Amino acid sequence: MRFIIAAPATLALVYRAYSKNSLTPLGILAAALTAIAHAVHPWNLPFVLLVVFFLAGTRATHVKENMKATLTLKATGSTPSGSGEGPRTHVQVFANSLTATILTLLHAYQLHARKQGLIATGSSPDNGTLCFSWKGDLLVIGIIANYACVAADTFSSELGILSKSSPRLITSWNLKKVPRGTNGGVTLVGLGAGLLGSMIIVTTSVLFLPFCTDLDATLLPGGGQSWDVKERQALILGLTVWGLLGSVMDSVLGGLFQRSVKDVRSGKIVEGEGGERVLVASPVVIPGHGNAQKSEQEAVIGAEVKAKLLSGEGKDAVEETGGSAIEEGDHQVDLKKRYDPKNKQRKSSFGDERPSREVVTGWDLLDNNDVNFLMAFGMSFGAMAVAGWYWGVSLWTIVPGGAAI
Repeated sequence: MRFIIAAPATLALVYRAYSKNSLTPLGILAAALTAIAHAVHPWNLPFVLLVVFFLAGTRATHVKENMKATLTLKATGSTPSGSGEGPRTHVQVFANSLTATILTLLHAYQLHARKQGLIATGSSPDNGTLCFSWKGDLLVIGIIANYACVAADTFSSELGILSKSSPRLITSWNLKKVPRGTNGGVTLVGLGAGLLGSMIIVTTSVLFLPFCTDLDATLLPGGGQSWDVKERQALILGLTVWGLLGSVMDSVLGGLFQRSVKDVRSGKIVEGEGGERVLVASPVVIPGHGNAQKSEQEAVIGAEVKAKLLSGEGKDAVEETGGSAIEEGDHQVDLKKRYDPKNKQRKSSFGDERPSREVVTGWDLLDNNDVNFLMAFGMSFGAMAVAGWYWGVSLWTIVPGGAAI
């Protein structure tokens, strides 16, 4: 991409993110570095896809954000977030775009090598930009697939939560109903929104892809083929459906490997800041009782309770005694007294012998950013593998020098 276009476009992207508070400071830095990496590519396509994904994703995030803020809770408190998810972090930026960035740089290198090959044979490449051929350039398929999938996932998450019907857990055998915001929960509205997001990316790709013509294809080192109408239609349909499948795969991964935490009092899902894990109180070992653990009703001491105790608000719940007690800083706390409903000194905010949060679905193996990255990575390489199989092209061609393997 030409510097005269890329530079002001990157600055405009950064300014918009800053003015709209769409990204954290580190998120803005990550977005700027990602934009620069995309602008290195001689085609306009990678940079345009990045911009379209950012603008469309941001727009989807702001759709009825005040309403969405009341549907889930922030991990930092039990009140509605008020401003939706909040600015995205650098981790979230890389989770969605790192795979595409790597593929973009690899393809830029491929085009450079192809240009040098043309020059060596005495041909004259058109300003160093070479066309996109049928049965070739698997990396381009991976780049488009990445953004189609992450756009579909973003649209599905941001718009699907507004569905009037309750989401269904995609990983359950009976598709049971789950609270809004549950990882793995899907709705027809969400799937439709995901299809829309994928279509936006694929349509943009078709508009900016330099498809090979009959004349261009003869100039490619090692051959290549031009595109006809049916082949373009197959590309559009295949990548659009693949983007939707990426959204579904994200739901499957989230439902299985990402823990969903529900606030017991409100019944709403608790969302972690920046896509990180939501903390849940775990059983603790009682000093003087070996490795015995307290029952769930006695064991949970949340961060809110601990903070109040250490600040002096929970002095009535502190008693220097033996029995069922644990040490918190310089205090010794009688757990039975703290959680006994008959204890008039117990504050209602402590809960009636139960934790304030509970896990409803998923194993605690990944956070939201891990899921997004794995989905984008897997679906990008999966798209290249399928295209390679369909075209009869080795997947090794994506590696520098791999065409000779």
